[in-house]
Amino acid sequence: MADAVLYDYWRSSAAYRVRIALNLKGVDYEQRVIDLATGAQRADDYRAINPQGLIPMLEIDGQRLTQSLSILVYLDQTRPEPLLMPRDPGDGAHVRAMALAIACDIHPLNNLRVLKYLLNPLKVGEERKSAWYDHWIHEGFSALETMAAGQAGKYLFGDDPTIADVCLVPQMYNARHRSNVDLAQFPTLVRADSNAQLIEAFAAAHPSKQEVPV
Repeated sequence: MADAVLYDYWRSSAAYRVRIALNLKGVDYEQRVIDLATGAQRADDYRAINPQGLIPMLEIDGQRLTQSLSILVYLDQTRPEPLLMPRDPGDGAHVRAMALAIACDIHPLNNLRVLKYLLNPLKVGEERKSAWYDHWIHEGFSALETMAAGQAGKYLFGDDPTIADVCLVPQMYNARHRSNVDLAQFPTLVRADSNAQLIEAFAAAHPSKQEVPV
């Protein structure tokens, strides 16, 4: 029997983060697919256990946890190897700031429910929706590149992956598949993403390795 249950969707970048962290921590988990494309997250039975109707949700240690960053912190506090947040308070604050810049300032503006709202009912059209997406990727990645550059190594902070890289990799996947932004202008981010992809825990969490609803 698995140690945890992850309510998941293959292209959800928030769920992608949690898959990476679970893999890094060596947690055996069962995946239960919630098909965002068909609106399964809004079904009464799912809202009964997750009132926000969002992905991911993790059942672990007798608890139901929501919000990906909260889940990542919980996993790091309860399963500290490998550590995803530096113990030094200043370094930890820096790493969390980079993670939050992705999870709170870039991703929410470009997630599926926002893009659908732009198209309908706001009816902005595909071209303007794409311009919206590209704008927030460029603005967010430009700031993150500057934030990371001074203390980056193989990853966004030093030579071991942190919670910032766990957030970066799914956002880079989204940028490559959904935007026209030239990522070559963000060499620190590209390097960290490339190095992370070499780690099996990151590679196994990739959307291409997940069950796709039919």
